[in-house]
Amino acid sequence: MIRISNLTKSFEGRTVLDRIGATFETGKTNLIIGRSGSGKTVMMKSIIGLIPPDHGEILYDGRNILAMGKNELKSLRREMGMLFQGSALFDSMTVLENVLFPLDMFSRDTARERRRRALSCLERVNLANTGDLYPSEISGGMMKRAAIARAIALQPKYLFCDEPNSGLDPKTALVIDELIHDITREYHMTTVINTHDMNSVMNIGENIVFISEGAKEWQGSKEQVISSNNAALNDFVFASDLLRKAHELEV
Repeated sequence: MIRISNLTKSFEGRTVLDRIGATFETGKTNLIIGRSGSGKTVMMKSIIGLIPPDHGEILYDGRNILAMGKNELKSLRREMGMLFQGSALFDSMTVLENVLFPLDMFSRDTARERRRRALSCLERVNLANTGDLYPSEISGGMMKRAAIARAIALQPKYLFCDEPNSGLDPKTALVIDELIHDITREYHMTTVINTHDMNSVMNIGENIVFISEGAKEWQGSKEQVISSNNAALNDFVFASDLLRKAHELEV
């Protein structure tokens, strides 16, 4: 579980995060949603320690990341998996080498054990026969699945996903959503997803935090989204739905 309280951040006098408090639950897909510029990206970067907040507390199962020394922080980072927006695979490495990368850096297992673990992760995301291929030789959806395999290679307790469906068609995005959801349950991770994709919200949104203009406006489940009487959330949800339908008609 990750718990944040009174999270506040300003840049050049402009408040980007305004005293945000939220809980991200273990074994569930926790989504941070909001319009572009709402503060959700800064919020995620603050949670993982890339941007120090001005005020607040960030607890990883009771451990305050903001009070950690260098060694403690390094140890915590080994418990984190990251799925980046553009997959961020290394072009010069094969798919298998990409998955092996964090294992080679941080695992104390033998080379044979690391390879077995990497192959197991690729099999888990249905890429068992792609290990010798390079990222340029596979599709965007396959690249995203390879990135998920790399993210779970070290069996993290916490998984962070930044716009995981960016650039994917709706069918492939659904596959990625369900894969992240299933892996979250299977590995009993605390998964935090930064997204503005309403399809993802309604498909796997077990615990949703809605950010508007730097403040937390609403928190609940996908079942509660439609029945919410929060005006800002309704504007975001129904505007997103109209845009999606308009795009589908154009296509």
